[in-house]
This record gives sequence, C-alpha cells and structure tokens, in this order.
Amino acid sequence: MYIHELNKYSLSFPHPDDANEDGIVAWGGDLNPSRVIRAYQQGIFPWYSPQDPILWWSPDPRLIMELDDFKLRKSLRKSMKKFTYGFDTNFNEVIQKCAKTRRADQEGTWINKDVIESYNVLHSMGFAHSVESYFEGTLVGGLYGIVVGKVFCGESMFSHKSDASKSAYAVLIKHLKYWGYDFVDCQVPTNHLKSLGAKEVARDYFLMRLHKVNMDTITHEWEINQELITG
Repeated sequence: MYIHELNKYSLSFPHPDDANEDGIVAWGGDLNPSRVIRAYQQGIFPWYSPQDPILWWSPDPRLIMELDDFKLRKSLRKSMKKFTYGFDTNFNEVIQKCAKTRRADQEGTWINKDVIESYNVLHSMGFAHSVESYFEGTLVGGLYGIVVGKVFCGESMFSHKSDASKSAYAVLIKHLKYWGYDFVDCQVPTNHLKSLGAKEVARDYFLMRLHKVNMDTITHEWEINQELITG
C-alpha cells in the first residue's frame, strides 16, 4: 500500500483512515512544533527508528485510558507515599531519561536528539508537560506527553525505582480528573498500560472521541496539589 510523503512546505496530513495496515499514515516532513501539534489534533503521532525517515502513525486499534478506569491498587497507593512529585519542574531531564532507559521489548530508542529538541520547544510553548517522581530529592521516575484540548497524549515514561513511574502516572490521572480532562491517549497497546486499566478501541471510535472534546489546546498551571496525591 502506498504511504503518503509529506510536503515539507505544508502542514497538512492525510486522513488517518488512509493509514496502511500497520497504522502508518505518512512519512517525511519534519518535527516543526506546528506540524507536530497539527498531527496530534488529527490523532496522528510521530514514531520512528533512528535509521528511518520520520513516520507518522494512527494505529488501529488504539489504546486509551478512561480516567475512571485507572486501577489504583493498594500496593501502588502505599508506594506513592515514598515519593514527592512535581509537574513541569524538570521536563528536559525527564525526556532525556526516557530516551536513555532501556526496555526489554525495544532494541533502541526513538527519542533522538531531534525529538528531544522539538518536544522541549513544545514544552516552552505550553503544549508538552511532564510529571516527576522524586525520592530523597533525586528524580527517579516520570513521564511526559502532549496536551491537545482535554486529552493528554502520553509519550513515554521511565522508572529508576520500583513504582516511580506508576506513581507519577497515578498523580497525573488524579489531576486530569480534577481539571476536567476526558481521557489519556496511550497510543500503542502495551500489557503494562493494560494492567493499569487502559483498553483498546477502534481507531474510528478514538477519532470520534478526540474530535468530540474541546480541540482548542488548553494549558494549565501544573501545580502539585498534595490533597489530590494523598486523597
């Protein structure tokens, strides 16, 4: 199946329904922040290996987390008390650690220097956000993602101490509920996120939900609220 090549002078994308059987919508272009945000608004995200051109994806099925479906087990609730948390206090270090953390199911990382540069710019613009877990003042876990409308699009997480990333994720979910968000886009199905309550949905359903919520990008003062963490 033919895969559309993006025009570097245009920010337009093919419709996600035009993706091939693997979920690839297009290739090429660049990681210009305006292009990246346009992609997320249409249910598309970049994901590629260092040796490949930029690939733009909209997989079917899609993994999402309904905020009320998150499974906060007693063991995790107990672990959460070990850490302190921050929102957007160390975005660059979070994405750097996500890039360097080795995962058993991956040979390398897709978070290269161009991705890091682009998402740092998006962070400075108020689109990209991080949640951090600290243990005795040291960053030991966290995650980052993109905010589009009332959807948080999760990108990656890391953990250097047991339950550090899960705890950051739990804090994120509580705040998203408090702020009136609709759901988390988890993108590609993984057993780890499924164990936390995420579910697979058809791409058509995901796109319907995405466009139903307020698609005007909003920002928040991502200030930690201790009552939300411990409540």
